Amino acid sequence: MAMKRVAASAVRALTASADSTSSASSTLTRNLHASPGSKKIVGVFYKANEYAKMNPNFVGCVERALGIRDWLELRGHQYIVTDDKEGPDCELEKHIPDLHVLITTPFHPAYVTAERIKRAKNLELLLTAGIGSDHIDLKAAAEAGLTVAEVTGSNVVSVAEDELMRILILVRNFVTGYHQVINGEWNVAAIAYREYDLEGKTVGTVGAGRIGKLLLQRLKPFNCNLLYHDRIRMDPELENQIGAKYEEDLEKMLPKCDIVVINMPLTEKTRGMFNKDLIAKMKKGVLIVNNARGAIMDTQAVVDACSSGQIGGYGGDVWNPQPSPKDHPWRYMPNHAMTPHISGTSIDGQLRYAAGVKDMLDRYFKGEDFPPQNYIVKEGQLASQYR
Repeated sequence: MAMKRVAASAVRALTASADSTSSASSTLTRNLHASPGSKKIVGVFYKANEYAKMNPNFVGCVERALGIRDWLELRGHQYIVTDDKEGPDCELEKHIPDLHVLITTPFHPAYVTAERIKRAKNLELLLTAGIGSDHIDLKAAAEAGLTVAEVTGSNVVSVAEDELMRILILVRNFVTGYHQVINGEWNVAAIAYREYDLEGKTVGTVGAGRIGKLLLQRLKPFNCNLLYHDRIRMDPELENQIGAKYEEDLEKMLPKCDIVVINMPLTEKTRGMFNKDLIAKMKKGVLIVNNARGAIMDTQAVVDACSSGQIGGYGGDVWNPQPSPKDHPWRYMPNHAMTPHISGTSIDGQLRYAAGVKDMLDRYFKGEDFPPQNYIVKEGQLASQYR
């Protein structure tokens, strides 16, 4: 019932028409809010093909286009949606010179490079349907006076739940047992020799923003020892309520952890952070879950550590690049629980980020500010987590 209420609430938000207006705010080199007239809006999403018809709330795909096509076209705007985003002759490239708004998603990222931004002379607004805008060259966007925003909070629950699932999958050695079943095998020992309980284990999250905090809250009933590292310490009352201990020094926290969860954004500082040397400082056999960004990890270092047993299991849904090529080494390394990038695009998550995109477009057309937490680039300034 709770899931139905969430879905119903988000659907109402998608279909509700806005009825209030306000005065326009200040402008930049490129307008912070909409310039007058009809807008060309381009959305880049993954294609659902036959799956699009199987769920009317499957709005995050090309076919359903966030459920906002009629709403936009009735207001005189042009809305083009595609999954074709790579190469000089792709569909997206055809629209770069004259689009006003580009909507992208982390799950099928259209990489918005400095070169694309330079050629997009009419571009005013970059929206991310979901959380995580590192597929955009944020520095170039800031220098061009563009606004970049995402639907902050839209898939926090979705990702935190997925992280908890992957922790349990790794701890209980589930994947090995699953493969035995589909291969017609039965070898309990091959599963049980590295199957553990979660209770009593030390779990550390690297990053304790919205997702990290929620994961810690979800873990509390499992009676784990909870640690977190973040640039900002959480409120002492919340810290006490969750039962998590703050670790200011990451390199001192990691050796204490049986399980490490990555919950930080991808920035120039965090790119490749988990390299051979840092992984070597962890407990031998550590389990790692990464639903943040694949490029935070040194790809080959993860493969080598999984092969040697330094990493006892690696799970996540983020890759570098995305979509991952068929020969990506993470597909073939031992003891992994990897999937395509799905954690934040549950049906409930889709409804929330679709509603959030619609809300920001409505505010953009009216000249209203977005919720402050949604801004990634505003008036030439990057949000603090990307600096």
